[in-house]
Amino acid sequence: MASKAVTNAAVDWTRIYGSLNLGKETVASLQAFRKRNTDAHRVNNTLKAQSATVDIGHYRKILKNQAVVDEAEKILKEFKPVTYDVNEHVKAIEAFEAKAVAKAEETSKKIDQELKDLQATLANIEEARPFEDLTVDDVGAARPEVLKAVETMISKGKFSVPGYKEKFGDTALM
Repeated sequence: MASKAVTNAAVDWTRIYGSLNLGKETVASLQAFRKRNTDAHRVNNTLKAQSATVDIGHYRKILKNQAVVDEAEKILKEFKPVTYDVNEHVKAIEAFEAKAVAKAEETSKKIDQELKDLQATLANIEEARPFEDLTVDDVGAARPEVLKAVETMISKGKFSVPGYKEKFGDTALM
């Protein structure tokens, strides 16, 4: 359970939404929690501001029917606030917290994997030779389907590439 100091601390919601790259479900859950929390605080503060005392003497002076005032006074004296078992709510909050932590860990793992992939891609790009230095054998080793396509074209007697003339024009001399 969170301590009172942590509970009363201000939360920078915009930082949480923006910098953590959370999923849409997680952000929606956090926004719903934030709304419920704000509403609960507002209701709590409203109720705290209300007066909790009843001046029975005032009602004795105003009302003629003293039996009603006596009955009200008896009810007020016998009134005992009802205590609620909040363990069910605490369990629900802890389950929500566990789900949020699991989603956050899952998101963290995905981000770590994406970072590794991006770093590998960046290293591959940095180590790659310039296009001008590539040979036909290098292209064939990297993309064997190109060699197969060329072999198929040669076996069929085709020596022109489809779309080449449209793109580069006819270079044949008359």
